[in-house]
Amino acid sequence: MIAGKARFKAAKKIEKAAGYHIPDSAFHAGFLEAVTSRVNFEYLDGPLREQLLQFFREFLSCECRDRPLCGCPEKRFVRRIIELREDGLDHHQISSVLLEEYGINLYPADILSFLEDSVHLLEAVKDIAELQGMKPIVADTERHIQRIVR
Repeated sequence: MIAGKARFKAAKKIEKAAGYHIPDSAFHAGFLEAVTSRVNFEYLDGPLREQLLQFFREFLSCECRDRPLCGCPEKRFVRRIIELREDGLDHHQISSVLLEEYGINLYPADILSFLEDSVHLLEAVKDIAELQGMKPIVADTERHIQRIVR
């Protein structure tokens, strides 16, 4: 999954603020636990603090009992990538936005591969919906496919 390839660029700085080793994978359980409970934000510089706060707002703001390990952060991350693509950004621009807004490093080639896989999955959903006569789902999937591949 694409969330597993996302790395937090300033993980070493966050590690210093936490006081122990944390993984650099942005959606790894150890990283999520550290940033939600053990990081002293006073030790972080302004831009890094803003990126982490934006990361919290965008991906960790669910109400699940098991948060942040509930799966919602990864789902929201995937949704954000698709939204950026549907807004017209290419895979290079999406990579830049993720780095600038959230401090997340993700290779453009990984994003491109993810988007291609998403289109194939949507085509399969569309085919099944057509077989089942679910016209609204067919229309929705066609719309998403067109917005991703443009």
